[in-house]
Amino acid sequence: MAKTAKTIKVEQTGSAIRRHHSQRSTLIGLKLNKIGRTSELPDTPAVRGMIEKVHHLVRIIDEK
Repeated sequence: MAKTAKTIKVEQTGSAIRRHHSQRSTLIGLKLNKIGRTSELPDTPAVRGMIEKVHHLVRIIDEK
C-alpha cells in the first residue's frame, strides 16, 4: 500500500511590505504573494522551517 503524503495548508495573513527580503523570498517559496491567498504544501521539516520563519505573516489552516 502506498502511503499518502501529509500536507499542510497555510494562508497569508500579513503583508510583505516593509519586510526583509529573506522573508519575502520565503513567502514566495511557500507559494504565497497576497494577503488571503492559501497554499497546500507537503508537510516536511523544510516547509515547517519556512513557516516558522514567517509565522507572524501566515497561519496554518489545516494539517492532513
